Amino acid sequence: MNGRERAVAGKAEARTAHAARPWEKNIRRVTPYVPGEQPQGGRLIKLNTNENPYPPSPAVREVLKAMEPDMLRKYPDPSASALVNALAGYYGLNPEQVFVGVGSDDVLGMAFLTFFNSDRPVLFPDVTYSFYPVWAELFGIPYETCPLNADFTIDPLDYDRANGGVIFPNPNAPTGCFLPLRQVEEILRHNQDVVVIVDEAYIDFGGESAVSLLGRYENLLVVQTFSKSRAMAGMRIGYALGSPGLIKAMQDVKYSYNSYTMSLPSILAGEAAVKDEAYFRESVEKIIRTRENAKRRLAELGFTFPDSKANFLFIRHRTVGAKELYDALRSKQIYVRYFSGPRVSDYLRVTIGTDGEMEELLRFLEEYLDAPAKRGSRQK
Repeated sequence: MNGRERAVAGKAEARTAHAARPWEKNIRRVTPYVPGEQPQGGRLIKLNTNENPYPPSPAVREVLKAMEPDMLRKYPDPSASALVNALAGYYGLNPEQVFVGVGSDDVLGMAFLTFFNSDRPVLFPDVTYSFYPVWAELFGIPYETCPLNADFTIDPLDYDRANGGVIFPNPNAPTGCFLPLRQVEEILRHNQDVVVIVDEAYIDFGGESAVSLLGRYENLLVVQTFSKSRAMAGMRIGYALGSPGLIKAMQDVKYSYNSYTMSLPSILAGEAAVKDEAYFRESVEKIIRTRENAKRRLAELGFTFPDSKANFLFIRHRTVGAKELYDALRSKQIYVRYFSGPRVSDYLRVTIGTDGEMEELLRFLEEYLDAPAKRGSRQK
């Protein structure tokens, strides 16, 4: 047998061996969530993953500096009681109404696993956080999507039908649209036989939280995060607020899966961040001012967008395609988020950065849009 024949025979054997692996039929096959790109390097402008452009509270730095290495030798408090108590005090709740996890994704995934166990479909918007269908498929949960209105707002009447649960972000992602509290309550009134989850990752940048409704609706779960307004995405801290019955159910599932989910540094840093209210408010207000200025400047450049109440804008140019702009920005080390799915392929999601970062973005867009001969613009 010559070399070519051996190679062909080897490939045939490999195919046969691969086909004969009986354990492969039991592997769970899922379409995973695709996180935003995390570019590396010095001089770049990163506006693609909705991170806070400012550092966390100085109190966080101090508590981490004060940690002794020996403190990491033992398991952390599985109940994260220091952080739970701090959050309960901040919101005027009992500790039994607070659940914490490793980022809001961990909290939301635990909530899907705990509460969405009906044969009826869970309902969420068609344009929304793309992890929702991933969790539903991973856990074998039936679901249906409710189309957003033409202006990307949620219609509460779409959720007035039989279902196995409801979840939606408020403000929504990636649109930034905020659903007024009276409409959130309308959804709750029509769904008192299932758990309704309001995902408030961006609530601190505009709008009124559904936390004020917790006393009236025992089936309401409000989920928030430290990754956005508190500038602690790297610490992975998320939490849920709800009735003691809902929180106890989530704790039972958590302790059946992994009791030590949150690290000691995260617990202590999170507690410190909650207690520094002044810094938190100052940081959020800076981002809101920058967002409102960016809205004005982008409109002058021919962009349209929903009225975002989040720390990002969902922008569309009247004549230049989103993918073209995305590629042009990326070539200059300016990173924004492009989605290729239905209804959103003409839009870019732009995180609000510092004033300096936004100025560089706007300057580039202004120059690019003024040079049609160089870019080959297209009319819609």
